[in-house]
Amino acid sequence: MDGGDTLEFRTEAHASPVSAADRDVLLVDPGFGKVFTDHMAVVRFSREKGWHDAQITARAPIPMDPATAVLHYAQEIFEGMKAYRLADGGAALFRADANARRFAQSAERMAMPPVPEALFLDSVRKLVAIDRDWIPHGEGGALYLRPFMFASEVFLGVRPSNEYLFIVIASPVGAYFKGGAKAISLGVSRHYTRAAPGGTGAAKCGGNYASSLIAQAEAVRQGCDQVVFLDAAEHRWVEELGGMNTFFVFDDGSISTPPLEGTILPGITRESIIKLAHDEGLTVREERYSIDQWRADATSGRLTEAFACGTAAVVTSIGVVQDEGQSFTIGSGGPGQLTEKLRARLVDIQRGLAPDPHNWVERLF
Repeated sequence: MDGGDTLEFRTEAHASPVSAADRDVLLVDPGFGKVFTDHMAVVRFSREKGWHDAQITARAPIPMDPATAVLHYAQEIFEGMKAYRLADGGAALFRADANARRFAQSAERMAMPPVPEALFLDSVRKLVAIDRDWIPHGEGGALYLRPFMFASEVFLGVRPSNEYLFIVIASPVGAYFKGGAKAISLGVSRHYTRAAPGGTGAAKCGGNYASSLIAQAEAVRQGCDQVVFLDAAEHRWVEELGGMNTFFVFDDGSISTPPLEGTILPGITRESIIKLAHDEGLTVREERYSIDQWRADATSGRLTEAFACGTAAVVTSIGVVQDEGQSFTIGSGGPGQLTEKLRARLVDIQRGLAPDPHNWVERLF
């Protein structure tokens, strides 16, 4: 029996939480993913019991046997989402139900038990509630939430695990890219691919990110901020960055983005941008776009802007692309006008500063 939709959480508050004074100091400039809140949500799964033992407890190290399955066979998935501070001091989640659905889809691809949507959302809400004072008040700040699940059974053998841990931790964050709004530079990876047809590209699993790190390091050595990957079959079609989806803006006002064909993560920010662009009356095409066409359109001026998007960075303009020792500039090389407009629309909805026509925002308190 699953039990996931009706589990009662046991709450054990941290015996020695960070003091209010120390917390205020940490929240002045938390960076990204370096500071963590006092608590975490933990739920266990076994083939015999289903989902059970749900608790909110003090954030602490996880005891782990050296033969724990995840360490050997990498059955692991995660999500990234945020709780936002509202103008009146309250807080809200943005499209958390979409994160829950994508988490379940990732689990199925990795032969893991899907976490019921109600259990996923309950875990997130309860963690935000108990650690509500960790949500930054400053501009651009948010409480980044990291739900993740891994194979916790102790065994050596190539098969799906019979036991899993689902955990949610939280981290107060500032802007993902330092220095405010700017256009980032990209290095095209010609030697490495992120995902192939039939692979795990559409799943949010750690292995996808691990395989991107060497290409990201190569891009940084070239003086770039991020790497952009091409398709695995033809090494021709633009797919996505190491952790963000890509969009292209043309001189006729239309927008295109690579299609979801199993090799690209179906970004929630990506989907939101498409809907907001439609709201603005813009044409949005989901179609393949080659690196050669990208260079030609940037050079001719047909391409006026390009941007990347994801939960962590939200929306970020792309200014320069380096490819095989040569580079090309998009537009002025700085933040794009439409890019900034779409970003502002999205951020205002997330923070409760603008109408929410798609009912994306869930107020927590």
